[in-house]
Amino acid sequence: MLTRQQIDDAAKILQGIIRHTELIHAPFYSKMLGTPLYFKCENLQHSGSFKLRGAYNFLSRQPAELLAAGVVTASAGNHAQGLACAAALLNCSCQVVMPEGTPLAKELATLEYGAKVELHGNNDAEAESYARRLAEKENLLYVSSYDHELIMAGQGTIGLEILQDLPELDTLLVPIGGGGLIAGVATAIKSEKPEIRIVGVEAAGIASASLARRNGHPKHLSTRCHTFAEEVAVKQVGEQAFPLIEKYVDEIVTVEEEAIARAIVSLMEKGKMIVEGAGAVGLAAVLYGLKTIHKGNTLCLLSGGNLDVQSMARVVEQGMLAEGHSLKLRLEMLDMPGALARLTNILSELKANIFQVSHDRQKSSLPPGEAEVLLDLEARGTEHIQEILMRLEDERYRPEVIR
Repeated sequence: MLTRQQIDDAAKILQGIIRHTELIHAPFYSKMLGTPLYFKCENLQHSGSFKLRGAYNFLSRQPAELLAAGVVTASAGNHAQGLACAAALLNCSCQVVMPEGTPLAKELATLEYGAKVELHGNNDAEAESYARRLAEKENLLYVSSYDHELIMAGQGTIGLEILQDLPELDTLLVPIGGGGLIAGVATAIKSEKPEIRIVGVEAAGIASASLARRNGHPKHLSTRCHTFAEEVAVKQVGEQAFPLIEKYVDEIVTVEEEAIARAIVSLMEKGKMIVEGAGAVGLAAVLYGLKTIHKGNTLCLLSGGNLDVQSMARVVEQGMLAEGHSLKLRLEMLDMPGALARLTNILSELKANIFQVSHDRQKSSLPPGEAEVLLDLEARGTEHIQEILMRLEDERYRPEVIR
């Protein structure tokens, strides 16, 4: 099993390579929660996430002849960029296999680090199978994204930094995907301060660590899930990571998609930070989870910030809907001069700002003499939304909320 000594060794190797990321106090959330809350900002790490730590530690320990042939991996996200960055630093060629349909922004980001990118397969499993065949065929070194001691040791250096910067820590929340991050961090933390409570956080739709804990061993999730927390969407927790999770992680909780979206938007508005879904799950659990998990000095590990613009727009829209700051409506009204003006006057009286309006009088399903209106409104919260809906009901518009 991974040891504290391996993590200490990784810290020496990574000195001057990675950024000792900021650990900051979050006064807005601390006041809201009634307990001190802090963020460990791996979203500010080189390559945009913690993945560089493990990738560089792994590559730097390999024989020169292995690196000379080049490395290959399968990843559609942060591991791809972390490995590409590490390989560039070590003057090693790098190939990355991504599934078909991977967002262009992620492909381009990986290419910018000098890696060769090939799209193959319909999902992560097919991409990985192809990458492993490629490694065997071309004598390349395959690099796992999370389930290797050297990878986990590199990620564990985050724990050393946390102990250095916040020795009075009581509760630590860490995202769980394949488990390499939390396994490394928990090993580092618990070896020095076993009293610190470590909580793993997963997306509810793909909770592979929770499943493994219930069964006593890693088990493959058969369900399909689309999540805002793409970087933790791993269907089976790592074989090497799981025993460490069982030994050191006190509790595993899950968060729903709406909570993740709200946390991302909140971090933009209140924290002034761009954090991807996987990085925001800890804050989502603290703010919108089913039970209170923040006790004493609480730290959320913001594991990455690689949120592409298209995903950001989708998340912001969902988050604003969940927070009651946005309202999408469909309604029908009489098709006559002045009818639309009357509707907008009512909305103006309610102080509902119109983002967008669509007016259709030719839809075949409409009764004669009526038109359909689609509205995208800005609201001030859930009470304001109820006020808008009640007024439109009173005016006989029959509003239908669109999600």
